[in-house]
Amino acid sequence: MTQEPELTLVEHLTELRKRLIIIIATFVLSLALGLWMAPKTLHFLKRQPTAAHVEWNVFGYTDGLMIYIKCALILSILITLPIAMHQIWLFVKPGLLEKEAKGTIYFIPISFFLFLAGISFSYFILFPLMLNFMKSINDSIGAVETYGMQQYFTFMFNLITPVGIVFELPVIVLFLTKLGIVTPALLRKMRKISYFVLVVIGVSITPPDFMSDFIIIIPLLLLFEISILVSSWSYKKQLAKRALMDEQLED
Repeated sequence: MTQEPELTLVEHLTELRKRLIIIIATFVLSLALGLWMAPKTLHFLKRQPTAAHVEWNVFGYTDGLMIYIKCALILSILITLPIAMHQIWLFVKPGLLEKEAKGTIYFIPISFFLFLAGISFSYFILFPLMLNFMKSINDSIGAVETYGMQQYFTFMFNLITPVGIVFELPVIVLFLTKLGIVTPALLRKMRKISYFVLVVIGVSITPPDFMSDFIIIIPLLLLFEISILVSSWSYKKQLAKRALMDEQLED
């Protein structure tokens, strides 16, 4: 188990500057790509069943422009995210042991996959249910649905973004466990409070009907339980390593 030589403060700042430049350059280039991909992406979204009955009206001169830029920004963030996480890992790598460095590199694809899974779940499953619920309410009161692009996309982004972030919970817990900040015992002790917080989050981002609440709350609770299992697995490995090191020192 080797560890890279410690860097001086100036070398740390130089390394940090290098990583930030790479991340910013990636974001700028991906933003240019996002601006090119935005119209194709918006046309793709317009062909989805959730948008089939919605006329994308604009009620202001800048509505279309704002949606165009927002779509490009989201695409650029998705492209930049794995590269930014890799640069962060390269920055902290000198302070890690060789095995720790090899173990933490897997956080990058797993984290990105979970974020995409959260976005996909919220867009393809939760978002249509919420739209159907809103439509049933509007039909029941005889309202005429006339939506604008701004309202449609704001509603969608406000849903998929927090769900995508919450799906990162297992990776965050695993990372905190490796740092020694969180333990499985602490997570189990906080289970009731965590359940309450997750239920509040689930209810706050869904319409007030039982089915939508149930569909988002159950995955959130499962993610927390998976986080406890992941934390237990990591914690046991750490204890085993410490016991092995203690045995080697005694010998």
